[in-house]
Amino acid sequence: MSDVLARYLPEAAVRPVFDLVVAHQVHLKIVNERRTRHGDYRKGPNGKHEITVNASLNKYKFLITLVHEIAHLVAFEKFGRHIKPHGTEWKLTFQRLMVPFIRPEVFPTPLLPLLARHFRNPSASSDTDATLALALKQFDPQNDKNYVFEIPYGSLFRIDNGKIFRKIALRVKRYECLEISSGKTYLFNPNAEVELLPG
Repeated sequence: MSDVLARYLPEAAVRPVFDLVVAHQVHLKIVNERRTRHGDYRKGPNGKHEITVNASLNKYKFLITLVHEIAHLVAFEKFGRHIKPHGTEWKLTFQRLMVPFIRPEVFPTPLLPLLARHFRNPSASSDTDATLALALKQFDPQNDKNYVFEIPYGSLFRIDNGKIFRKIALRVKRYECLEISSGKTYLFNPNAEVELLPG
């Protein structure tokens, strides 16, 4: 298992993550990319703790995602199944589990202050922290995608299913975008990855 983890994690994180997986009897599956989520945790009908993480994540996102999911397991075990999935108990657990990793042996030094700020009050997804998401994105393999928040207002962009939108306005934390073919308005997360179209 540690050999497998070594392919997906920063070198200094392999042993402590392996220890977490063993200590909490996690059945870890590394899966092909799912668009809607980086990972998930569930307790199987046989009582086994099952965690899946996308294989396509860069090693820093993989680490954050795996610890995020282990935090669900630990929080449910400690506080019971009736807590909110991303409530106070989970946040405290996630903070406690991540602190040992927020050091220069694990993460590149420029990421450390961004991680420290994020983990003061971690959100349900590191993707909703635009500054951290953008900093983590630089470690992804090159692609031709942009985040919605990066593209100028009025620009046209395409999403994976081929639909084309125009970026209109910011509404609280999401961007209002007009689907060109239907004229309907949709809200996009700031960190949705889209293909900017020329024009």
